Order: sequence, then C-alpha cells, then structure tokens
Amino acid sequence: MLRLVSRMDSVKAIAAPGIAVCLAAIATAASVHAADDTITPLDVARMKSVASQTISPDGKSIAYTLQVQRDPLKGENGSAWTELHVVDSETGKSRPFITGQVSISGVAWTPDGAGISFLTKRGDDKNTAIYVIPIDGGEARKLIEHSASISSFDWKHDGKQIAFLAKEKDDPAEKKLRDKGFNAEGYEENLKSTRIWIAEAEFDSDKDARLLDVAGSTSEVNWSPDGTLIAAAFAPTPLIDHYYMYRRIHVLNAETAEVVQKLKNPGKIGHLAWSPDNSKLAFLSGEDINDPSEGRLWIATLGIDGFLDVTAGYLPNVIEFHWSSNSQIQFLAHNSCLSEFGTIDLDKSSAKLTVTSQPDHVVFESVSFSDSTGNAAMVGHSPSHLPEVFTAANNLKSPTRLTDVNPWLNDKRLAKQEIVTYTARDGQSVEGVLLRPLDEEPGKRYPLQLFVHGGPESHVSNGWVSYYSYPGQVAAAKGYAVFHPNYRGSTGRGIAFAKDHQADYGGKEFDDLLDGVDHLVKSGLVDRKKVGVTGGSYGGFASAWCATKHSEHFAASVMFVGISNQISKSGTTDIADEMFHVHARKRIWDDWEFFLKRSPIYYVEQARTPILILHGKEDTRVHPSQSMELYRNLKILDKTPVRLVLYPGEGHGNRNAAARYDYSLRLHRWMDHYLQGDGGEAPPFEIDHGLESGAESDEK
Repeated sequence: MLRLVSRMDSVKAIAAPGIAVCLAAIATAASVHAADDTITPLDVARMKSVASQTISPDGKSIAYTLQVQRDPLKGENGSAWTELHVVDSETGKSRPFITGQVSISGVAWTPDGAGISFLTKRGDDKNTAIYVIPIDGGEARKLIEHSASISSFDWKHDGKQIAFLAKEKDDPAEKKLRDKGFNAEGYEENLKSTRIWIAEAEFDSDKDARLLDVAGSTSEVNWSPDGTLIAAAFAPTPLIDHYYMYRRIHVLNAETAEVVQKLKNPGKIGHLAWSPDNSKLAFLSGEDINDPSEGRLWIATLGIDGFLDVTAGYLPNVIEFHWSSNSQIQFLAHNSCLSEFGTIDLDKSSAKLTVTSQPDHVVFESVSFSDSTGNAAMVGHSPSHLPEVFTAANNLKSPTRLTDVNPWLNDKRLAKQEIVTYTARDGQSVEGVLLRPLDEEPGKRYPLQLFVHGGPESHVSNGWVSYYSYPGQVAAAKGYAVFHPNYRGSTGRGIAFAKDHQADYGGKEFDDLLDGVDHLVKSGLVDRKKVGVTGGSYGGFASAWCATKHSEHFAASVMFVGISNQISKSGTTDIADEMFHVHARKRIWDDWEFFLKRSPIYYVEQARTPILILHGKEDTRVHPSQSMELYRNLKILDKTPVRLVLYPGEGHGNRNAAARYDYSLRLHRWMDHYLQGDGGEAPPFEIDHGLESGAESDEK
C-alpha cells in the first residue's frame, strides 16, 4: 500500500514522452522496492507477538504464549490464535509445544516443574478447561473440567489441589425457556457471578470441585504458601464497573470459606502475592478511589489492620512484583516512556526502594522469577521489534533476548524513533514518542499524524508502536511524522500527573496535544497546515474534540470508538462509576452545562476537519450511538466530509483479522487523501483489500 508516486507524478507531467516511459519504469521499481523493505498494513496484519511468559521453578526453561494473527487475505477471519512455546533460558533454543488453530491462556508451571498447565478448549470440550503438558514430551491431558468455562486458576504449593474461577452454571429451567423462545433479557439483571472452586489436581478424578461460597464476583485468586488460606478480590456484582472500581481483597480459610480478614484497599487493584513465610500479602492498588490506575505497591500483615504503601513518593507505576525473600520484593515499573526494575527492602515499619536498572533500548511489560535461581524471564519490545522473550540474572541489569518471532523484520527499513519532551502552555513538562519520517531530508517540513492514546490512564512507551489502529512505521514510511503525546491523565509519571486531567474534559489534557503540535512545528519538522489526529476510546474523544472545538488546527481526523456527547455517554456506558470517580468527578445532574460544553457535539457547527468515524456495533463501553450522533449532525450541516463505518460483531476495539485490516487501510487512506493528496470530497467507501492482487500468497 506504500506509494512513492507523488513526487514522480509531478516529474512525469513535465517530461518528454520517452523520458516519461523511463521514469514510469523507475517509479514502478521504486514502488516495488518500497513495498519490500518498509512496513505495510499487510505486514502489520501478519505480525506475531509474544503475549506472556513464565519461567520454570529451576530457571532452565521459559514457557511463553505466541499470538499469531489470522491472515485477512486467506479468509481466516477471527481473533489471533495463541500458541504455547518453550525456550531454553541458556541456549535460546525455542520449541513449539501446542501450535496451530489454538487459544492458550493462563499458562503456569506445575509446582514440581515437570509440566506446564494452561487453559484451553480442545476437541469436544464445551467449556474452557485446565490442561497439563509434560515438559519432557508427550500429549497435553485434561486435568480439570467444569460445568462452566474456567477463567483462571492457581496451584496449591504442594501440587495436590487447584483453586479456579468459573461463573455459576446456567439454570436448566432458564435454558429450557430460552430454547422455547422466551429469551427476554433484564438489562444488568440475573448476571452470573464468578466463584471460587477447589478441585483435586488428579487426572481422571471423579471428585466434584468444591465451591467456596463467598458473596460477590471473584478475581485474582491466590493460595497462601502453607495452603491454609486463599486471597482473592471480590466485586459486589459481575458488572464491569464494579470490577474496575469496587473490588476489595478478602483472605479466606481454604477449608471453611470463612473470611478471616478483609483488606479495604483504597482503589483499583491489580496483582497480589503472599510472602514466603505466609505472614504478609502484597498487592497493587490505586492511592484512593480517584486514582485512575493500580500502580502503588502495598503490604498488609496477616491479622493486623491497615497496610503500608511501600512505594510512597515513587512516581512510576509498578506493574508486576515478586517476593524474593520475606524482607525483599523485586518489581517492574513503567517510568514515563521507559521501564525500570527495582527492589524494596522491608523492615518492621518502613521500606527502602532502590531502582536497580532502567534499560533504554527495551520496554518491559512483564517479569517472572525462578525461586531456586532468582533468574528472571521478561517480555519486552523496542522501536525495532514487537514483544519478545528476554532473560536476565537476578540483578536484572543485562537482559538477553531469546526469541525472534518476526525474523523478516530484520530486512525492513524502520524510521527513527525518539522520546520528545516539551513544555505546555502552563509550564507543565510533557513527554511523548516521536517517529520521524523515513528518509527524512534536513530542512523539509512533513505532515504529522498525532496519535492520542486511550484511557487516558495509559501511556505510549518508547517501544514498538505499529499496530492496526496505530499509524506507526507504516505512516513514517510514507513520509509522515507520527507523534504519541503522553498528555495529562497518562500513567507512569505519578498520581498528581494522572489526576491532573480530572474534572476538566477537553481542557489542559487536550491543550497538551495542541502544545505538542506547536513544539514540532517550531522545531522545523512539521507542516502546520498538514496535521491529522487519530486515536481510539479516549483517543477517539480527542479526535472528535480536535475536529470540532479545535478544527482550525487539523486537516484530517480519524475517530475510533470515541465520545461525542458526554451527557448521553454517561447513560449508555458500562463504566459510568469509573467515569465519575477517575474522570469527571461529578455527575451530569451536578453540572449539565459542563458536560454539554465539554462535548464535541456542542461545537459541531464550527467543524471543518474531514473526519472518518469508525465504531464496533457491539460496543458497550462507548455505545455506537456516540459516533452516530456526531455523524448525523455533521451530515446535516454538510460543511465538511464525514463518513461513519460500523463493524458488525466488534466491541470496544476490533478483534477480528478482517476488521483490523480494513480499519488499517481506511485509516491510512483517509490521512493520505487529506494530508498528502488533493483532499476535497471523501474517497470512495469501497476499498481495495488486495484479495485479487495475489498478495494472499505473500506469507511471512
């Protein structure tokens, strides 16, 4: 899909006929060459990526899952397959264990290290079950199945039992009614809670799993080292809003299900783990109910009320941790656009935090440790490669890459990528990740694609940034600058920065976007008249806001699953409480005018930015009516080109291969048309997916 014809076309228009023929041949050769050595949308659609890793107890092997996208040009529509592989931590030799059309998740080593357990559905399975495959060879065998799909599990340390999570089974009477056509649904009623079950870890066991009957919907189940207790998180209902905002940690007696301790964690929660001596529980949580992320690390002592924030004063977000001893924790954190490792040394009343390493060439997303050796396995990515498996000694200072799941990337030319820091209009320092145009010429100005991440409680790291909805290297190869600002509300820079956007929809947070564009214009890189904006979810809100409220600054916009009307959004989203606690900080009836004037729809009359709107038809997070409202009113006004594309079967982001590839092609074509082409009327709805071009035979 890369085109090197804009400059050549201008030459051919003034060339003599004979010269034009030669130039046409050169242009064709150049186009073929570009398609071979730069990243294309089809490359992005076929990329593989390591999704998870876990190191064996003896530290010798690392089990990892590999996401393999289905090929959109071969009719292989659907979400990516997830395979199981194992790599030797010393030699780097990788072996496929379960591959092909499979979906593997929840990978964990058996306590004795002799096998790998995982979740999947195989053969005639009606529900997702727990399987185990021996590390020394042999077929995977089903260990535990249940009347409903198992969503996660945790081994008891002696390997004799497994605690697993599954929803309550369907009521046979309700199923009988549905089968007869009586399928009326009570909205947000009769939802099935996720419960804790304990089963014997025995093949072909005829013993039924035992329910731990505790009120609420469960997540994050974790056995204590001595096997007497289970720590888990409970939400009051299965609603996604309650999962985000109101989960609280309970410690249960594993035999009686008695709640022996309740931890009133102050905000959103993440990973939790017991100390080796069974006396403490560490967990990730927000600072309070208004903290948008679960980036602080807390320690609770069994039998004692309260807990200690052992990361107090530490700005980066902790994302994973491991007890290396009863008095020390190792952790992985995201620090703005980078990642870093550190240790926390504990005494009876305080903690000392030390950053041990901050790699500047790889961003790490997960880590696991071998208890016997202390060595670690990680998943990391960089500007030159997608997530891969790494390993390191217990000091974590020199990670070694073990896998290369996209070897063809070594033959691709990639644009330069760097971290950019600028000062916003009120003096706040803001960082972002910039891809410079491939084959950049000194002194030349380039069109810009501004990518706005969602959340906003997330951030873009200085790693791989080329995905189906990210312009990335595809756009850079076409001669664009691509900028990813980590505007106010982003994670990785402390709670104050993450909260600084709250109660200010479209205010300082999006001023940061405009100030970032100004910075790149003043640097001499960007053509101010050729700036486009895109993003999904909260980034979709930004794309709509920029195309309406700040239309004069943007020549193109591509809005994905975005918000156009804050008032109607509050009544149609499945996360109304999260929007209240960590975004708006008030309800619509508290200030109708605020929500109205912080909605892109309010500024629709001044919109002059051509906008492509895309949305999944089954989206419950941001209802597709948000896109329909903006489209309908722009269409009535007829002051700027607008198109709405809906994806059947897709929710808050596209999962299926064909929908992802279609989205990618439409994103790039819209930006090319208005930032590098002649603009004017919208390009045709029809798009060339390459199904008849023979591209389907070009496998990676």
